[in-house]
Amino acid sequence: MRQGWEDVIKVYEQPELESPALVAAWPGVGNVALTAATYLSEELGAQEFAEIAPLSFFDLNGAFIERNVIQEPRLPQSKFYYWKSSPGKKDLVLFLGEAQPVAQNYELANKILEFSQKLGVTVVYTVAAALVPHLAEKPRVWAAATDSELLTGLESYGLVLKGNFYVAGMNGLLLAVAREKGMKGICLLGETPRYLGDMGNPMASQSVLQVLTRVLDVDIDMSRMEEMVRRAQREISEAIRESRRQYIDNFTVPLWERPSDEEKG
Repeated sequence: MRQGWEDVIKVYEQPELESPALVAAWPGVGNVALTAATYLSEELGAQEFAEIAPLSFFDLNGAFIERNVIQEPRLPQSKFYYWKSSPGKKDLVLFLGEAQPVAQNYELANKILEFSQKLGVTVVYTVAAALVPHLAEKPRVWAAATDSELLTGLESYGLVLKGNFYVAGMNGLLLAVAREKGMKGICLLGETPRYLGDMGNPMASQSVLQVLTRVLDVDIDMSRMEEMVRRAQREISEAIRESRRQYIDNFTVPLWERPSDEEKG
């Protein structure tokens, strides 16, 4: 017998929300999604009100160590937050997952959406990374939606429509399940170079947030994000310089160490 959302979601508070939209995010390439959604939640001062019991979707296979001290077992957290806008505007529900589930991904997506529908959510937003070959000073934002009418409404934001591609993980799956349930869904993808996939990419998160906040009609302070971008740009520049130094050291030989023509013969 299939469990209802009540069996896996613990609710602390029952907020009264006006036509809320859902913004959901999990870690992914460049941590574009979770960085953007967490920043949005923090700047709005969103209130935590529910969480998902982790045992059905996660397992433990290691230990966290802080300052050389092994910590007690801890499963990833998956929490819901809410933010109330001014009267007459749409409120927000935010879902932040610390990790991608290791089992029952489809079941988890269903639970999140069923609970969100109970709150009055009809539109779902997720964020992801769009892999590109090179690092741009200002990453572009791609868009995908559960129907073409939604894409028509997004054209004015200068989004890139790439046609056919794949969004891996829960940031993609949640929208596929949303469409299955007859809900509207939009995915915003920030361009991220393939070679930076293992590094954080706040540049892409910033580009996505600038679009997302306009679509949601919310206003947040972006100064902390701008500092994150400047710091990341310095780190990337240093990593590129170090990579070039290593290349030169490994693949070039000083002139005085090269064999003469006689020695070659």
